[in-house]
Amino acid sequence: MNNLIIIGHPDQNSFCYNGIFKTIKTSIESKGQELKIIDLYSDSFTRPRTKLIATYKDLITWSENIFIISPVWWFRLTPRTEIFFDEVFSPGFAYAFENITKLYAYPKPFLKNKKVRTYITHGAPALPVRTLYLNSVKLRLVMGVYTFVFGWRLSLFLKTNQFWSVPFVSDKTRAKYLKRVERNTYKDIRA
Repeated sequence: MNNLIIIGHPDQNSFCYNGIFKTIKTSIESKGQELKIIDLYSDSFTRPRTKLIATYKDLITWSENIFIISPVWWFRLTPRTEIFFDEVFSPGFAYAFENITKLYAYPKPFLKNKKVRTYITHGAPALPVRTLYLNSVKLRLVMGVYTFVFGWRLSLFLKTNQFWSVPFVSDKTRAKYLKRVERNTYKDIRA
């Protein structure tokens, strides 16, 4: 199975990078499966990015499983993760609009054969994000990005995992988070 990890955190000591990313990477390597990595903060994002975006698109095309990891900053994923979505998941490559009427079209996804698992980390606790803010980060990601690109599947909503209060929780809680990542990864890479 061809696996692609997209890591969107600039700090290699972060929980996203040193915890989630390394757990997924180790789990895939332990099963001897193919693995490629896009490290958004180690790649040069200077313009023009044409060649880099083409490389990313080739990796998306190659992959069967895609793992996306990013923290939440200002109710969005990191800037480079958002740029990745904007420039890689572009019309013509990832989706196209199909007209229904003169005034209405729907997105036809071109990558619906891909399996996607996302991990997003929050500095905030779950209660205010899920209630006061209506879990807007996850909702926007799944409904505003993934449905266009990967199609309407409930599993996309279920496979977008959130970890709460990451800078403030105990090491024991972080270990539980990573155990969940490991279990999910083994489940996702099963052929």
